[in-house]
Amino acid sequence: MTLKNTSTRLLLALWDLGGMQQEVKKGQLTKRIVSKSQKVADYQGIFEELQKQGAIAISKKGYSLTSGKGLEVLGEGLRSSEFNFEGTIVGTWAANALLRWISQIDVAVTGADVLVNGKGALAKLSEGIASYDEFKSVALEVYDKLNYEYNFNNLVPIYRIRRVIGDRVSRTEFNDWLLETQANDILQLQGGSVEDSAPDKIEDSVATELDGLRCYATRLKP
Repeated sequence: MTLKNTSTRLLLALWDLGGMQQEVKKGQLTKRIVSKSQKVADYQGIFEELQKQGAIAISKKGYSLTSGKGLEVLGEGLRSSEFNFEGTIVGTWAANALLRWISQIDVAVTGADVLVNGKGALAKLSEGIASYDEFKSVALEVYDKLNYEYNFNNLVPIYRIRRVIGDRVSRTEFNDWLLETQANDILQLQGGSVEDSAPDKIEDSVATELDGLRCYATRLKP
C-alpha cells in the first residue's frame, strides 16, 4: 500500500473511532491499522507527517482528528483515483467506515454548498465562522448530529461540540456565542461534570463567573 493510501486508511480509522469528538487511545487505533507483519514504529513517520499537516493532534495518550484540515485531507484521500485497498480481503471495519462516511458526510460538512468558489464541500468546513447567526446554525447541526449518533438523550457534552467545530472559531468566540444561544433560549447549558472528569474535557466546556462550570447543552427550540 502506498504512503498516501496508508495515510488515508489511518485517517479513516481515526474518524471511524470517533476521533473528531474525542481522543482515541493509541492502542485502539494501532490495533486497526497495523497488520501482523508490521510494527507500530513503521507508522511513526506517517503520524508525524499528518501532525505536521495539521490533520491530526497527538498527545501522550492518543490521537484526535482535527475537524477542518483532518476532514479535508481524509476526503481528498478517499476521492483520489489512486486510493485502493490491497489484497483480496478488506477489513469489515474499513468497509463499514466507508459506508458511514458516504451516508454522513453531507451532515458532517454542516450544510455547506456542494461547490464553494470552485472547491469541494469539504473545504467549507475549514473556513472560519464569521457571525453569531452562522455559529448558531453550525452549533445546532453539530448538536443534532452528536445527539443522534451517540444517543445522548438531549444532553450533549459541550466539549464535544467545541471539538467538532474546532478552530473555525476562537475559544472566546465559542464561549460567547454559545452563552448567547442560552440567552436567546435556544440551548440551555447545564452543570455537572464530564463522564471521566478529564481536565482537558472540563477545559473544553464553558465556565462563567456567575453560573460556574457548564458541561452539557440541551436544545430548547426545534
